[in-house]
Amino acid sequence: MSSRYTLGLDYGTNSVRALLVNVANGREVATSVWGYEQGESGVLLSRDPNLARQHPMEYVRGAEAVVRSVLTAARKSVRGFSADQVVGIGVDTTGSTPLPVDAQGKPLAFQKRFAKNPAAMAWLWKDHTSVDEAGEITRLAAAIRPQYLAKCGGTYSSEWFFSKILHCCRTAPEVFKAAHLWVECADWIPAMLTGTEAPERLTIGICAAGHKGLYHESWGGYPDAEFLGQLDPGMASLRARLRGGARSIDQAVGGLSAEWAKKTGLREGTPVAVGAFDAHLGAVGSGVAAGRLVKIIGTSTCDITVSSMAEPLADVPGVCGIVPGSVLPGFHGLEAGQSAVGDIFNWFVNYLQPGGAKAGSHEALTKAAARLAPGESGLLALDWNNGNRTVLVDQRLTGLLVGQTLYTTPAEIYRALIEATAFGALTIIRRFEEYGVKVDEVVNCGGIAEKNPLVMQIYADVTGRPMKVSRSGQTCALGAAIAGSVVAGVHRDYATAQKVMTGLKSKVYVPRPAAQAVYAELYALYRELHDAFGTQAWRGGLHGVMKRLLEIRTGARG
Repeated sequence: MSSRYTLGLDYGTNSVRALLVNVANGREVATSVWGYEQGESGVLLSRDPNLARQHPMEYVRGAEAVVRSVLTAARKSVRGFSADQVVGIGVDTTGSTPLPVDAQGKPLAFQKRFAKNPAAMAWLWKDHTSVDEAGEITRLAAAIRPQYLAKCGGTYSSEWFFSKILHCCRTAPEVFKAAHLWVECADWIPAMLTGTEAPERLTIGICAAGHKGLYHESWGGYPDAEFLGQLDPGMASLRARLRGGARSIDQAVGGLSAEWAKKTGLREGTPVAVGAFDAHLGAVGSGVAAGRLVKIIGTSTCDITVSSMAEPLADVPGVCGIVPGSVLPGFHGLEAGQSAVGDIFNWFVNYLQPGGAKAGSHEALTKAAARLAPGESGLLALDWNNGNRTVLVDQRLTGLLVGQTLYTTPAEIYRALIEATAFGALTIIRRFEEYGVKVDEVVNCGGIAEKNPLVMQIYADVTGRPMKVSRSGQTCALGAAIAGSVVAGVHRDYATAQKVMTGLKSKVYVPRPAAQAVYAELYALYRELHDAFGTQAWRGGLHGVMKRLLEIRTGARG
């Protein structure tokens, strides 16, 4: 019997990746990456530091390029390989990344009059132009629909679906009026591949709708027209056109269209799974299960876990949604995260460029930072350079570095930035546990987890938990391929598919008791800064923070 394969398409911030996986054992036989060509590393920017858009034509060109390339690579590496052996396709994307489309489901940016209009592009997940609108949605929901906020952590974010649409309505009315519908990238790409973009045929995924669009079956799907109409009458009109019946990733959107079969060389009718966000499918590709928290560490970090729908689950303030079926069918999906992690390290290396190109590289700074003991730098940072996603949900918060002297080195700052992201990670874990969500083990994935042992060791020391790493270096694409295997009927459910297709690396980063003790002291100071700058309820004093950092530094230096 010939081998069977599934294809995972992973649409990231800067590129799209295709991964071809053997469904029998999870072996990754071929991969291809295509970098977006427009803007800065694929992101369209402006003088407004909060703006981040993408041209949806990148998604079309990228799909054709990577699928053709990965099939070519497979033919070279696998004897007798044929495209007909590809039995299913899964898709993950960034999110919330909504785009405005016309009555046929085509992006407005494809029209000549909107081709260069940023408002007609895809509004990338990291676009924070709608901070005011997010606050308005939060206040209105608190006043008349508190149940909406209970399922999204208590605060609606500027990173999410309706904030961005409302901002477009206010600032680019010509685009808002021309848009028949707004569609998440995670829903539009599977529709594009299956020829089901037309609004009346469109399938929406519960992942995007539930975590970013206030969608919940208990109140009839998306927020009601009365609620949206109080934000703007145009929003109420849009509500009538939004799709219902959100589906989970164990279902297919449809089969690959004849057009896309011709473009790619794949078999027409190949089932395409309902789309989901990259982090959620990254969690699937890392074997997420009840009690296992998966940290997808990249430019930002998403923390994903699940809880059985058969057991009661409290609402958890500050998380990015508690959504039935959003990660795995039969489980509540819980999402949290940090708005910047790798982006903070890149900011320090690429923007400040300490020590020049050689001494200030990630590799050189990591090596120098590893020689420092916990607390030796005398520094403490807040990891809010791109706002706080969890647990404060406030994009108007910014980064902070305390304890600098005239002798502070770049390596000390670099280590302090890593430690800050670890403190943020611990804050998320503690919030989950505070509300009864078990975190028995932590599995990490993404480039930083793969390539930087220092980060993993610091995370272990700060959290007091062993840090495990997913076997795959491409867990988001792998999770998409797993979705393809389920909708193809190769595996009967996700538990079976995950058992066969996922795994962990042998290396485990174990907490070091002495380091953990120092970090417990530093974390207490971190929480003082966290609460002082991030909450209105804090009533403490900061006069002792700098002095205590000096005392910890003295102790660390012996």
